[in-house]
Amino acid sequence: MKKTLTEHLLRGLYSAVLYALVPVTIYHLIWRGFRQSAYFQRWGERYGRYGDTPAMPTPLWVHAVSVGEVAAAAPLINALLKRHPQRRMVVTCITPTGSERIRALWGERVVHVYLPYDLPGAVGRFLRYFQPEVALIMETELWPNLLFGCRDHGVPVNIVNARLSARSLRGYRLLAPLVSRALVTVRRVCAQGKDDAARFIKLGARPACVAETGNLKFDVTPREDAESFAATFRQHAGGRMIWVAASTHPDEELAIINTHQRLRRRWPDLLLVWAPRHPERFAPVLELVRSHGKQVSSRQQQQWPDACDAVFVVDTLGELPLFFEVADVAFVGGSLQEVGGHNLLEPASAGVPMVTGPHLFNFAEISASLIEIGALRIAEDADALAPALAAWLQDGKAREAAGQAAKALVAAGRGALARTLAALGL
Repeated sequence: MKKTLTEHLLRGLYSAVLYALVPVTIYHLIWRGFRQSAYFQRWGERYGRYGDTPAMPTPLWVHAVSVGEVAAAAPLINALLKRHPQRRMVVTCITPTGSERIRALWGERVVHVYLPYDLPGAVGRFLRYFQPEVALIMETELWPNLLFGCRDHGVPVNIVNARLSARSLRGYRLLAPLVSRALVTVRRVCAQGKDDAARFIKLGARPACVAETGNLKFDVTPREDAESFAATFRQHAGGRMIWVAASTHPDEELAIINTHQRLRRRWPDLLLVWAPRHPERFAPVLELVRSHGKQVSSRQQQQWPDACDAVFVVDTLGELPLFFEVADVAFVGGSLQEVGGHNLLEPASAGVPMVTGPHLFNFAEISASLIEIGALRIAEDADALAPALAAWLQDGKAREAAGQAAKALVAAGRGALARTLAALGL
């Protein structure tokens, strides 16, 4: 009784704060909408409202917050669609870019809506509408009302490809009494690594329910057209050396263009393939390159680079893995500023040596493994980025060896999908 009363008090306080912040969520949608118009659309879904349409029983539910989590979930979703073709599946996310990828990958094969905000009423409406029989939540989406709501509606929750950095664990300190109680309701935590598993247990997950199953991103397979794409791209690029700046954030953009200018003093025909992390940065990056006097084109503008382009901007979604296939070396963003890094396994699986900044707390184990095999070098700040990239560009034998080692690491890490499906019993 004491635990139940404590839970009610904590949930009540937490929910009261969230309801008070509803005007802020509306302001946030409007503010983001001026940067990316898709945020002006489908507001009802964000509050668990689906019009007058009748309930849509959908046994399987997968939640992947945005593009990166959708990519990680792809092997799992594909396997579930193959194993259970008769069972409806709903796939949720919270960002327009994630939504676009879900629709591009699976179209009408899955039902898709945004996950509502963590308001008790919105969560309840979502669960009553879709009536899922099982929930598979990707990585680190620990929303207390969502977890408690699933328990109250009899929906077993599984956290899949679960990761929890030391930084994120510290970030939950304020909500730890509530989150720890919510985690007790989780049926299974399929952790990426032993450190992630230990942190989930420390946060409140039941030890018997936590399993180390590996990282599903190791099981992502190359697109069938990757080889032909690479050949066509290199033909249009004139056979030049290419470096990719992937998933960059606004505070990294000036460092990227300055680095490219420094590198072209030594390699005048070097091509930069630049993929900003967020669509609202596509146009500003194009303008930034032009303001520095460099010829630039983009994937949407003309599909392939010209031989005289200094920079080619990837202003599309879901194609970044293809561009790693043409890279001699790659910089992976979100690492020069304290974002925590982005997916290092995509360039690794393409056999591309990498440079990042020092902020890799979201990928601590993978980055440590890549450093150990010599496939990843760390630039401690923006000034160190050009020398680190130049070291790879000037040494073809080192690039080849590092790329092969990276590919081998990815191959050795495969198997997370099979272990995850076994742990889930699906």
